[in-house]
Amino acid sequence: MIKMSEMENEEKDKYKDYPLQKADPEEIPPPTIWPVGLAFGILFIFWGFIASLGLTFAGIIITIVSLAGWIADLKP
Repeated sequence: MIKMSEMENEEKDKYKDYPLQKADPEEIPPPTIWPVGLAFGILFIFWGFIASLGLTFAGIIITIVSLAGWIADLKP
């Protein structure tokens, strides 16, 4: 039967040829308000299905503008 310390040593020996390396930090995009606008645009589209055609068109416009703004912010 293998003892726990022998198992730990075997586990450590597997990785002795691979030195520890620091991971490269990921760049995350800055916060933006565009997702909130997109959510409101989608809300207005569905709300317009119930209430009026004008709300649907407003929702479509808000959705398109918000999506375009969000994509423009994310492009380098």
